[in-house]
Amino acid sequence: MATIFSKIAKGEIPSHKIAEDDRFYAFLDISPLAEGHTLVVPKKEVDYIFDINDKDLADMMVFAKKVAVAIKKVIPCQKIGVAVIGLEVPHAHIHLVPINSIGDLNFDRPKLQPGQDKLAETAARIRAAFH
Repeated sequence: MATIFSKIAKGEIPSHKIAEDDRFYAFLDISPLAEGHTLVVPKKEVDYIFDINDKDLADMMVFAKKVAVAIKKVIPCQKIGVAVIGLEVPHAHIHLVPINSIGDLNFDRPKLQPGQDKLAETAARIRAAFH
């Protein structure tokens, strides 16, 4: 059965897309730790990130880097933190989170609840910086 991330990447479930190519899809997290918190997923379903073949994993990180550069251009922060947890959805994904301190990557913190308009505006700004 297709994961929620596969359905998002195929356009079956709406998302605030940041970027995509033939193998990867990046979109805003709807319950972000910070404005601009983005998920990068492979379009091919793989549960565990370290089960992805070496070339695809390397290419996924390069794709994520391009997305992170765009996020940093738009969202004021010191760096873009990277996290791979892999417990919440059985589909490998990378979290890209604008951070100013190590505590900003604490996934136990309360999440932001931005409205759809705010998410759309943030996604548009990051997409513009991506191209």
